[in-house]
Amino acid sequence: MYKFKEKYEYYLKIFEDYAKSQADKLSTMPEILGESMKYSLFLGGKRVRPVLALAVADIFNIERSDILPYALALEMIHTYSLIHDDLPAMDNDDFRRGKPSNHKKYGEANAILAGDGLLNTAYSICIEQCLKGEKYCLASQILCDYAGINGMIAGQSLDLKLTSSNEKSSENDLLTIYTLKTGKLLLAPILIVSILNGGKYYLELQEFGQNLGELFQFTDDILDEIGSFEKLGKTIGKDKTEKKLTSISFYGLDGAKIQADMRATKCYNILDGIDGDTEFLVDLISYIRNREN
Repeated sequence: MYKFKEKYEYYLKIFEDYAKSQADKLSTMPEILGESMKYSLFLGGKRVRPVLALAVADIFNIERSDILPYALALEMIHTYSLIHDDLPAMDNDDFRRGKPSNHKKYGEANAILAGDGLLNTAYSICIEQCLKGEKYCLASQILCDYAGINGMIAGQSLDLKLTSSNEKSSENDLLTIYTLKTGKLLLAPILIVSILNGGKYYLELQEFGQNLGELFQFTDDILDEIGSFEKLGKTIGKDKTEKKLTSISFYGLDGAKIQADMRATKCYNILDGIDGDTEFLVDLISYIRNREN
């Protein structure tokens, strides 16, 4: 009998086993570079992006051997972004997932290089996939584009700009940050699967991923307001302290919860129109909306 938690753990194990097998091949000089890269890569976490990639792949019967390299590249990019986010020049957080941030353990300079190392290794994985053919090139392009100046990095830059500005921010500013900073890396694993499946349900999956990304960020904002260090493993209330533009500052706590519920409903409705076993994705929406970390 299907159980969401068991299926999630199943996907998680598939990814962890693959990631560790690839990390075992990683050799750096000096050794501290590889050590610091692996420290953050295996610091824990929900691994939502790899799990999402594997789950969508199963709906369309895509070979896992085609998906896992992209899933690892995505998680490397996500991890590098967290290492850099925690630096004093960015969000200045001493903890990540309940343990010392990379720069607190290895120093700021080594943390920067660990992030750079993960990013470049991810791109190397994507280039290797390109040798398989055109659709793999398109999948690699999506990942790299969404992680770069048209995606996550642009969102981070806009977030910094609006945080330091005295100008009044709009709802469009908020949603643009969410779409770029968080949404693109949650959308990438979904669209990669669609591309490898010949583009089937591309537009539907694109809308699903966009709403899922916004849902994830709305929930993050809510947890920063009402969560605990014990469950989140990072400093709580920093967004308010630093006067960041968030759904809480814009809509208020209750308004942010309503916005999150609206995105969840949109995700459910989109899945209704997709042929295949989407039960796990339906439950994943609820998991993201109701998570405590």
